[in-house]
Amino acid sequence: MTKRLLQWLSAGCVLGACVALASFMQAAAEPIRPIPTNGVYDAGKVALGRMLFHDERLSKDNSVSCASCHDLASGGDDGRQVSVGVDNSEGPINAPTVFNTAFNFKQFWDGRAETLEDQIDGPVQSAIEMASLWPDVVAKLYQDESYPALFEQIFPDGINRENVKSALAEFMRSLTTPNSRFDQWLNGDQSALNGREKLGYSLFKSYGCVSCHQGAAVGGNMFQVFGVLNEYFKRRGNITEADMGRFNVTGNEADMHAFKVPSLRMAAHTAPYLHDGSAATLREAVDIMFEFQLGREAPDDDKDAIVAFIETLAGESEELWQ
Repeated sequence: MTKRLLQWLSAGCVLGACVALASFMQAAAEPIRPIPTNGVYDAGKVALGRMLFHDERLSKDNSVSCASCHDLASGGDDGRQVSVGVDNSEGPINAPTVFNTAFNFKQFWDGRAETLEDQIDGPVQSAIEMASLWPDVVAKLYQDESYPALFEQIFPDGINRENVKSALAEFMRSLTTPNSRFDQWLNGDQSALNGREKLGYSLFKSYGCVSCHQGAAVGGNMFQVFGVLNEYFKRRGNITEADMGRFNVTGNEADMHAFKVPSLRMAAHTAPYLHDGSAATLREAVDIMFEFQLGREAPDDDKDAIVAFIETLAGESEELWQ
């Protein structure tokens, strides 16, 4: 940044350069970063991955696709407390949005998958999600009129487990939502947010929400114990295996009830909230965070302003609202 600053100053800092410099410095100083708009993806893989994402033949009985639990048109989740798989089996946990998962440092609430490719094995092979075996999936795709040729255009070895995962993961990486109103504000457009939304962001930082929700995805880059204050699970009761969180992966007592902090980018469109889907509205989720994560009270007006700020975080994607 120092080198760029000196270059602008040496050039006389004409008006346009000064405006650009001010915008750059504002964005650089904030704990939340704009979603990049310069992502580079393999177009062929993305197109193939989009087809696979919506293909119900990935499930044992040809009834469930990735899009069944991650409806791209409405925000990338399914709007349910827990998802429903083959034979109407209910899953143990709330489905998060698939948008902006490229920014997650690990995948799943408990972080058991390191990459998007690794994550795909979970739902495909889960007995209560897609209940498939990879040899069966590959065989069904080979029977399709289009898939064999499409795969061979991209992958010399045709249709196999790793290539299906590669195409799906590339499509999911492309599902970013840049150019939100908040990102426009970060990039220097002061009119992109109203006064209440700006206040909400200021409160989001001053109350400490940003200590867990930061970066381009406004989350997704750390684990945190849920109910670090006031014992959420003791209050709620009926503790399930899914409630154990990261502990199920590591066996470390310190990871009991720890979860990957969710991204807030699409939060305005992905109710219900929390890993157990227990918060029906964004305001309810904020109330729970204040009680069980921050351990403090706040005026209703402050909480409502924070909600207004969160509602500015959703950006643009050609997959949304189709």
